[in-house]
Amino acid sequence: MSIGRNLLLWGSKNEWLKSHVPEMKFVQKAVKRFMPGTTADDAIAATRGLLRNGIPTTFTHLGENISSIEEAESNTLHYLELLDKINKEKLDIEVSLKLTHIGFDLSFDKTVELFSNICKKAGDQNNNVFIDIEDSSYVDKTLKFYKRIKRNYNNVGLCLQAYLYRTMDDITSIIGINPWIRLVKGAYKERPSVAFPKLSQVNDNFVLLSNYLLQQIKEKDIRVAFGTHDLVIQEQVKKEAKSIGLQNEKLEFQMLYGIKTTDQLNLASEGYKIRTLISYGEHWYPWYMRRLAERPANVGFVLKNILNKEE
Repeated sequence: MSIGRNLLLWGSKNEWLKSHVPEMKFVQKAVKRFMPGTTADDAIAATRGLLRNGIPTTFTHLGENISSIEEAESNTLHYLELLDKINKEKLDIEVSLKLTHIGFDLSFDKTVELFSNICKKAGDQNNNVFIDIEDSSYVDKTLKFYKRIKRNYNNVGLCLQAYLYRTMDDITSIIGINPWIRLVKGAYKERPSVAFPKLSQVNDNFVLLSNYLLQQIKEKDIRVAFGTHDLVIQEQVKKEAKSIGLQNEKLEFQMLYGIKTTDQLNLASEGYKIRTLISYGEHWYPWYMRRLAERPANVGFVLKNILNKEE
């Protein structure tokens, strides 16, 4: 893991930086590259433009660990109202959220109750919900949660991270319940005892997991979203899918708003499913720092904004 990535991940958790950096005008300007705004209406406006090019979206209301059940209930209400807004406007927008945003640190059972309310509302409106995975300390608890939710709701998916050694075992442990999976590389600072320390190892494991999941798509017709901006890996996934007889429309890629937009358009034009993940909200700082850490070269975009240069 590079020094730059370590610093960015450290910065994502530093309380002084959390409270001061978001106030800096140049940072507010730079973050707009990855986030169309702080409100759901901002995200919906961005979605309309993407839908004109055949690209639906997934929304995440930014926020993580909270300190009260009241906050959990308030955040749940936000998602319920968001689903109503999406349904009213008849837009192809799914939702994705962190369980800690609706009380996972406070009460497992209460989080099941609140998340179930979101799943029911989404299901009634022919919509879907994904669980955003968090750092490795939450994985066991999150898998237990997902298995419990899947007893009653089929419209829910789970994000899993290729940089963890355990992920193949985690996938095989839930494959029998016909999971929906979004596979990503991983964006948290982890110990070498639990996660591959080198990017090349993460990439290799992503491909290994992808090959297994492609076979599951073929055999079980499960939903898998390959969440990567790595064009080399995307090509490897496409090649393997073709070799086992999967049509383009069976493959789904998910990429973040503002990153490799032209490549997202190309995927749509080639007949692949592509969904853009849009985040919004006031509490964007930790999320933004992790986005930079995924590719430290993105820091260059911030520097260009400081100098008021065009990309």
